Amino acid sequence: MCRRIAEGTRWSKCGHFQRHLVVAIVDCDSSKCERSIRHHKGCRDSSCLKNYGPDVQKDIDTVNDECFQCRAAAARRVPT
Repeated sequence: MCRRIAEGTRWSKCGHFQRHLVVAIVDCDSSKCERSIRHHKGCRDSSCLKNYGPDVQKDIDTVNDECFQCRAAAARRVPT
């Protein structure tokens, strides 16, 4: 399964990653992956992989806080 190399922000308190940019694609060299250069153009095999695998996450900066979604979820849990 081919994968994308993504650069982004790591939120240190929750550990989540926010992707900003895909900088490269790692080819898996599999004829069973539609994203690979080795996949045959006229292939009609429904068992071939159609999506990328998990991103390779490359941290370009780190924020010492929780991500926006985690902060919003925490705010919803606070009783009013």
